[in-house]
Amino acid sequence: MSGKKSVLGRGLGALIEDANLQRNEFKGIFQIALNDIRCNPFQPRNTFDEESLNELAESIVKLGIIQPVTVRQVEDQKYELISGERRFRASKIAGLDAIPAFVRETDDQGMLEMSLVENIQREDLDAIEVAVSYNRLIEECKLTQEKLSERVGKQRSTIANYLRLLKLPPEIQLGIRQHKISMGHARALINVEDPETQIMIFHQILHYDFSVRKVEDVVRELTKNEEKSSTKRVQISSEVKRVCDKIKHKLKCNVDVKKSSDGKGKIILSFQSEKEFNKLVNHLIE
Repeated sequence: MSGKKSVLGRGLGALIEDANLQRNEFKGIFQIALNDIRCNPFQPRNTFDEESLNELAESIVKLGIIQPVTVRQVEDQKYELISGERRFRASKIAGLDAIPAFVRETDDQGMLEMSLVENIQREDLDAIEVAVSYNRLIEECKLTQEKLSERVGKQRSTIANYLRLLKLPPEIQLGIRQHKISMGHARALINVEDPETQIMIFHQILHYDFSVRKVEDVVRELTKNEEKSSTKRVQISSEVKRVCDKIKHKLKCNVDVKKSSDGKGKIILSFQSEKEFNKLVNHLIE
């Protein structure tokens, strides 16, 4: 078990090396023409920073390729990238004709898994990119959280925390990707059940520059108030639900009603963009 743990966390290279030793799928390192290599169709990332690529290209011109890319052969003298697309793209910018590459055998499923694992090992990923990669490994590669934990060398609780981020509203997920809020802020927001309340707190974080501790305090206070008021809430009648459906159909938005036993309550109209908000407002003031 200790030998296995020493492999985990060292990145895709260690995982591939370990797999090669066990399954004898490693063919060796070869110089392969860049024109004979095509990009990975399972590449989890679809954007590459141009400035970063140019810096890597300059480094390649001076020092060469320090770490080979990894490819699989798909047809006679043609290859497909498994990992190392930044090095591949930067090598083209640097004007290289060929690149050193590990060549190995794998099917589409294995290639997808290795691509996602390599993606997770990157240090520049945002939390949502990591969460999406974890989710794809579970759903598309049929891995349990326990098996995934072994693959990437992370605690199951860590993986679970990342996966929970995908339940946040799209606006907040975008805020995480744009580094407007931290993983700590996001983890606190997850404990709020109502998406509208999550978005409200998200906007407060941006406006008042709330610390993670402050958000945790806000969420804790809200949770206490919700627990107190939950005992007073009443079941929404079928007639009210029918009216909500009519409002939803007319205004083209999601409608939620919360009502307490004393007759008080609120109707919540949800929108997902500035465009939807403007349409909603126009409907209401017509």
